[in-house]
Amino acid sequence: MAQPAASLTDESLFGQPITLTNCDREPIHIPGLVQPYGFVLCLDAATREIVQVSDNVEAHVGISVDQLLGKGLERLLGPAQLAEVLPLWPTLTEAAKLLGVRLDYVTGKPLFKLIMHRYDGLVWLEFEPVAEKEANPLDLAALNATLSQMLTATTVLDFCQHAVEEVRALTGFARVGMYRFAPDESGEMIAEAKREDLAPLLGLHYPATDIPQQARAMYLKNWLRFIPDVDYAPAPLVPVRNPATGRPPDMTYSVLRSVSPIHIQYLKNMGVAATMTISIIQDGRLWGMLMCHHDSPRLVSYELREMCLFIGKTFSALLHTKEQLEQHAYQLHIQQAQVRLFEQVSQQANFLDGLHQQPTTLLDVFECGGAAILFEDELITLGSTPSPAEIRALALWLKLHAPQDVFHTDSYARLNPAGRSLRATASGILSIALTQEPGDYIFWFRPERLQTVTWAGKNEKVQQMEDGQLFMSPRQSFAAWSQEVESTATPWQPLELEAAKELRLHISDVRLKIFNELQARAASLSRLNTELARSNDELDSFAYVASHDLKEPLRGIHNYSIFLLEDYAERLDEEGVGRLQTLVRLSQRMESLIDSLLQLSRVGRLDLEVQPTDLNQLVAEVCELLQPRLEQTHTTVEVRHPLPTIMVDPTRLSEVFNNLISNALKYSNKPEKLVVIGEAPASKLADRGVANPEDYYVFYVQDDGIGIDPRHHQMIFRIFKRLHAQDKFGGGTGAGLAIARKMVEKHDGELWVESVVGQGATFYFSISKSI
Repeated sequence: MAQPAASLTDESLFGQPITLTNCDREPIHIPGLVQPYGFVLCLDAATREIVQVSDNVEAHVGISVDQLLGKGLERLLGPAQLAEVLPLWPTLTEAAKLLGVRLDYVTGKPLFKLIMHRYDGLVWLEFEPVAEKEANPLDLAALNATLSQMLTATTVLDFCQHAVEEVRALTGFARVGMYRFAPDESGEMIAEAKREDLAPLLGLHYPATDIPQQARAMYLKNWLRFIPDVDYAPAPLVPVRNPATGRPPDMTYSVLRSVSPIHIQYLKNMGVAATMTISIIQDGRLWGMLMCHHDSPRLVSYELREMCLFIGKTFSALLHTKEQLEQHAYQLHIQQAQVRLFEQVSQQANFLDGLHQQPTTLLDVFECGGAAILFEDELITLGSTPSPAEIRALALWLKLHAPQDVFHTDSYARLNPAGRSLRATASGILSIALTQEPGDYIFWFRPERLQTVTWAGKNEKVQQMEDGQLFMSPRQSFAAWSQEVESTATPWQPLELEAAKELRLHISDVRLKIFNELQARAASLSRLNTELARSNDELDSFAYVASHDLKEPLRGIHNYSIFLLEDYAERLDEEGVGRLQTLVRLSQRMESLIDSLLQLSRVGRLDLEVQPTDLNQLVAEVCELLQPRLEQTHTTVEVRHPLPTIMVDPTRLSEVFNNLISNALKYSNKPEKLVVIGEAPASKLADRGVANPEDYYVFYVQDDGIGIDPRHHQMIFRIFKRLHAQDKFGGGTGAGLAIARKMVEKHDGELWVESVVGQGATFYFSISKSI
């Protein structure tokens, strides 16, 4: 956990000039200043009197500071507004509460958003002006789509990309990026959504010093920071010190808190005019930040910022599961590569041939740039490696200085100065000794991290002098990080070290034909598959519970909208009736989406009920069910050659055929339509790289409809992904193909499409013969 902010800062610096030499001790929690896009009142929690006011209050409401100090809220708010505010007073904490208020005793009675919280002995009232007809940004359909994308993301990077794209779509910022912290507290931009004309920041790295410790501690408390205009002139609190305590108040949870001048200068050096950042917190630590940048001032409403904060907190809540899934997937990859290597080594007269001459090689086990085998003076290299002479010199150094069975480092140059010449290919080294007397080794190499980093502004020199002070810039930050990680590779993970140990043990035993090691690896792989399946079940359960629990309030919204239309339509104008009708349509659309998500989660939770099934009869029953639609659309379904009787779950497979035939009817403009069903040869599956295609049946459903552009062939299987507008081709939620694919995968098969625009589409799916 982060240390308290007081231990990370020097409050004696309050009011003093902040430079690069003391910014690491800057008391950013007590600036005594606010951003001027709103104004602040600080009230004594007991007396409810205004004890501090931001100096810009007169610019907003035409009332001077002196006219407010010592007064109560009745100086600004009328009785009706006070009746809303005062009941909330006893419930206030650090968590903000929002009200819309009209300042009855101000000229023009302007409308403001009132953001309230209690902290440091004060009740903070922060006022942001509101346009009279400001739109409500709440979009349930967009939130549902965002949640669906987050749930279905299979990797952390995909998860991050979904988040940045959704936040950019909601806010319109020119750039939104995901900034992740490394164990050494340096940072990297790992995902980015940006305007096309902007240079990319994806892949940039920054040293830990770019974000001081006191800022990190504050980010753990206050999740969101917003600066609509970096050129703002901060407004001081008057008086700047709390009369009750004699010190500046702690503004940790203030929305309008002014930020460090060093941070403002850094943003200007980046060409950023407006910014919003949202903390990503995992297990009480700062994992990263969602960073939003714009190249001109941009005022985002409080409600919209809260929606982005909801996305950030949802991301934080799901992050651990996504990381587990990714880690399990990599562990599964290593285990599978190990098993294949073990089989190859066991089947070869010369075990070395099984490590580099077969389909799976040492390069496939770990994420690395190169590998090498040095055995009985024979040297074999794979991928990008040091020269033969350098590898032999490395082996000699290991024999003298690191004689252990398994050796690893992420910076060979730190251990041996000669390693600097290897850093482009072998800054990181993992090795296993093949004999009891060191001298024979297997090596895996990783390049220096800088070799894999591309920085868009690498050749630019962004420097700025002010009063003789050189301000830190992004270019300098990158250079500082480069110095920190020079001759350093990505560290080796514990699971990689464990796998290397296992590989060494197996190679030691293989010449004695001890097969129990293979059996142990198979059991380990089975356990890993079980763990991965359990993680997927947890995600399915989350989707099921989330979609199930949303149905009841959504149904209430729909019903009450109908009641309003029935009972009050004659009292509303045409625009009001239209809005209610739109609300009804949106709630119906939302319910359809939730039903689809619920059905998708149910597919993953159901066990197959497998039995011998005559596919000819099954297809006939599906066509009989669809007969009215077939007649209506003038469609003929033709089965080419008799279909086999196979072991499947007939209910699930009927749904697959039903979905594919229904889509064939829907996506065709021809007056007379033809749908062809048949069994494809095993070679169709072999084309997709399946090791043993003879272990599967392959079937197809072919139509003569509008066809699908090849660039959309994967996209159509994503949940809620439609290629056409909602009012085209009969509507639908875009979930059918995702559900069909999941049903096929339950049969240990896969579903794919072959198609071009205007020439129809053929959907193929495989079914395992051994389920």
